[in-house]
Amino acid sequence: MKIYLGTPRGFCAGVVRAIEIVEKAIERFGAPVYIKHEIVHNKYVVEALGKKGAITVENVRDIPFGSVVVFSAHGSPPSDFSDAEDFNLRVIDATCPLVTKVHNEAKKYRSDGRSVIYVGHAGHQETKGTMGQAPMYLLDDESESKIPDWNANSPVAIITQTTLSKDDTDESVKKVKDKFNDVVVRNDICYATTNRQAAVKKMCELVDLIIVIGSENSSNCKRLTEVAKARNVTAYRIGEPNEIVSEWLVGVENIGVTSGASTPEDLVDGVISKLKPDEIEIMQGPKEDFVFVMPPELK
Repeated sequence: MKIYLGTPRGFCAGVVRAIEIVEKAIERFGAPVYIKHEIVHNKYVVEALGKKGAITVENVRDIPFGSVVVFSAHGSPPSDFSDAEDFNLRVIDATCPLVTKVHNEAKKYRSDGRSVIYVGHAGHQETKGTMGQAPMYLLDDESESKIPDWNANSPVAIITQTTLSKDDTDESVKKVKDKFNDVVVRNDICYATTNRQAAVKKMCELVDLIIVIGSENSSNCKRLTEVAKARNVTAYRIGEPNEIVSEWLVGVENIGVTSGASTPEDLVDGVISKLKPDEIEIMQGPKEDFVFVMPPELK
């Protein structure tokens, strides 16, 4: 058996920054530090930070008065900041800067008089955070939502969730542009998502099976499996090595292994150990050397 190891894979700059923010907050302010929503969508990361003193909650109003809270990398709506102020919480915002950019775009286009269409997935934390920034319409390919019935000459702006499938997003954008005459389109899918999807597309030409490592609630991991399946390659998302099913490997000679942007590398190492390949080829891919600055509270 031969493994083709995807490059790039694993942590992106926004995830690295978010984890470091939690660790530094605990170091500076002491435990416990509260996290509004999972800091990133990987249960092993969340559990590891929990052992250091991070407590994850879903409602800001469940946090004790005067505590320190870190808002997750996915972004938060203004209502969370308002609730934090009511409870005299010290807020450290770990929103990925690329998500913050989308928030700023939403507000800008609304102030410019454009109707905003947000291409994203309902219920995802990033969608909740972005849609709280300004009035907008959600176009969700998972729920087959329809293009809004606005006047064809309405000025429209399209912004997107950063972790979507590029191919699916292109389809949604085309549908909007076919209906409206004045459309501004922002390409908000982040570099890490784009790079990992491109690596999977390349991998599909070489393997019989692709294993994507990452948590079930990770949007970018789901998209990676979808990219492979769209190219008629069998693909499975697993959270840990023990989820590999032996029947998947019967008659398979070449396996692609990759991981989402919130997946620690030690899980990849565990999968490789579980598969026991005869050969490993590390695929070539773009170098990711982005580094995002820490929030002012922790500088």
